[in-house]
Amino acid sequence: MAKNVAHQIISILEEAGIKRIYAVTGDSLNHLNIAVRNSKNIDWIHVRHEEAGAYAAAAEAELDGFACCAGSSGPGHVHLINGAYEAQRSHLPMLVIASTIGTNEMGLDYFQATDTMKLFDDCSVYNQLITRPEQVERIVHTAIQHAFAKKGVAVVGLPGDISEMGAVSTGQTLKAFRTRPIIRPADDELTALASLVNAHQKIMIFCGIGASEARQQVVALARKLNAPVGYSFRGKMAIQPNNPFEVGMTGLLGQAAAYHAMHEADLLLLLGTDFPYEAFMPTKNTIVQIDEAPEHLGRRARLEMGLCGDVKDTIEALLPLLDMKDDAGFLQQQLLRYTKVKEQNHIYIDDNGSEDNIQPEYLTHVIDKATSHDAIYTVDTGMVCVWGARFITATGDRKMLGSFNHGSMANAMPMAIGAALAYPERQVIAMCGDGGLSMMMGDLATIQQYQLPITIIVYNNRSLGMVKLEMLVEGMEDNETDMLNPDFALIAQAMGFPGENIHQPEDVPLAVQRALAHRGPYLLNVFTNPNALAMPPKVELEQMVGMAKSMGKLMLSGKIGEVMDTVKSNIKHLKEKL
Repeated sequence: MAKNVAHQIISILEEAGIKRIYAVTGDSLNHLNIAVRNSKNIDWIHVRHEEAGAYAAAAEAELDGFACCAGSSGPGHVHLINGAYEAQRSHLPMLVIASTIGTNEMGLDYFQATDTMKLFDDCSVYNQLITRPEQVERIVHTAIQHAFAKKGVAVVGLPGDISEMGAVSTGQTLKAFRTRPIIRPADDELTALASLVNAHQKIMIFCGIGASEARQQVVALARKLNAPVGYSFRGKMAIQPNNPFEVGMTGLLGQAAAYHAMHEADLLLLLGTDFPYEAFMPTKNTIVQIDEAPEHLGRRARLEMGLCGDVKDTIEALLPLLDMKDDAGFLQQQLLRYTKVKEQNHIYIDDNGSEDNIQPEYLTHVIDKATSHDAIYTVDTGMVCVWGARFITATGDRKMLGSFNHGSMANAMPMAIGAALAYPERQVIAMCGDGGLSMMMGDLATIQQYQLPITIIVYNNRSLGMVKLEMLVEGMEDNETDMLNPDFALIAQAMGFPGENIHQPEDVPLAVQRALAHRGPYLLNVFTNPNALAMPPKVELEQMVGMAKSMGKLMLSGKIGEVMDTVKSNIKHLKEKL
C-alpha cells in the first residue's frame, strides 16, 4: 500500500532526529499516531494533557536541541499554547504539529474549528498550514530549518484529511541542517571595545544563557580583567562551576553580591543576556552588551556600545587585544561580600524549621547534597524557583529547567517527563510547588505509565507563596492565596507509585535518600514553612512600608499568629540585607 502523508511526515522527522512526539491521540491525529507506531525510531508519548506534552517537549528541546509535540483538532492543539510560548520565549527549537479539521470543512464554523495561523502567530518563528500533499516535504522541512536557525517554535497545521492522502515526493531534500557559524563583531568594533575596556579599572561581567557555551572564555576574561562574574538564573548552571570569580545572581531571585558589583563597577559587560528586570540594572556606569541577537541590544539598559556576536567567539577574538589588569581590589571586595552572602544563607539551612514548618532553604540544601553531579532539576515558578536558584549548586554537568521567561505555573512536573525520557540514566528531580502540582496533577499518571524515574518533591507551604509575598509588599492583605490541598502522597499511591508525607525536619535527609534510591517514580510531600520569604537584593522603602501596612491589616483581622510568623521571617531577611 502506498505511503500516506502521515508516514511521509514521520520519515522527515526521523531524518531530523526527533525521538518522540508528546500528544493525546484522537480524530485528526490518528493517522499520524499509526505512522509513529510503524516507526522504529520515534515513540508516541501519551500524556494526559497536551499542555504537559508541550512542556515535556520544551524540556527535551533544551536538553537535546530539538523536540516535537502535537495536538488534535481545536481544543487539542489549543492546549499546546502555553508550552509553545515557553519554548518560543526560551529560544528552544521545537516543532508543533497542530492537527485540524478537514479542508472541506474550513471556513464553515465546523465542530472544533480553529485558525491555527492566528492561534500560534505570537509564539512561533514559522507557522504554516498544509493544504495539499505536494506541500508536505517543503513545509515540514522548512519548519524544521526555521526552528534550528531562529531557535524557536515552528508550527505545521495538518488537516486530518491531508494526513491520510497518498504521499507526493517533490525531490525536496529531507536532510536537516544544524549550522554553527562563527559570529563575532567586526575587527574595528573589537578594537573599539578593547580600547573601552582598557580604559576602565573596575569591571564587572554579567552572563546569561547566551554565554552557556563560553564558561572557560568567561573565566579567562575575568582573570585578565580581575573582574567579578555574575549571572542570570538561566546562566547559573553553566557559569557558576569552577569559577573563582563568581559572585552569584542578581534580580528578583538573586542576592546582594552581584547586585552591588553591577552598580559599583565603572564598566559592566553584559554577555549573552537579555536580563528583563530594569529595576536591578545600574544607570550611572558604562555598559556594553554583546548578544547573538542584535535586536536585543539596548532594550533593557542604556548602552555605550552594543555588539552582535556569539559570546565564545567574541571573547576569543577580544582577549589578545586587552591589557592585563593588575589591581584586584575591586574583585576582592566583591568576593568578600559574596562570601558573607553564602554564610548568611546557612542561617536558613541551620535553622531547619519545625513540625509542618520545615524551612524550604534547608530542604533544598539537602536535595543539593544528596543528588548526583549530573542531576537534572525542574523547578516550578514561584518560591520554589528562588530556593532552586539560591541553594542548588552547579557542577558543570547538572541542568536546571524552568519557566524562566514565560513564568508559567505547573511546569516542573511535565518538564521532568521530557527530561526523564531524554536522559533515563540520570537523576531527575521535579521541585514542585503545591499550587503548580495541583494544577497539572493528572500527568502523574503519565509518569507512572512509563515508569519514569522521577523524584517529585512537593514544597507544600499550603499557599501561593510568591503571590502572597507580592500582595504583602504592595500593602495588601493577602486574599485567596491559601490552599486546602489534597494528600499528595496518597494521590501518588493511588497513581501506583510510592508517596510519603514529611512533617518533621529531621526526617528530610533519609526521606530524600529513599526517594532517590527508588527505581521509578517517587513523591515526597514536604510540609514547608508558609512564612518563609525570599527578599530580593534590593529592598525598596515602598516595599517595607507596604509590608508594614499589610501587617497592620492582618492584625486588625485577628490574624496575630500569622503576623508574628511573618515578622520573624522578615527580621531574618532584613538582617541579611544589612
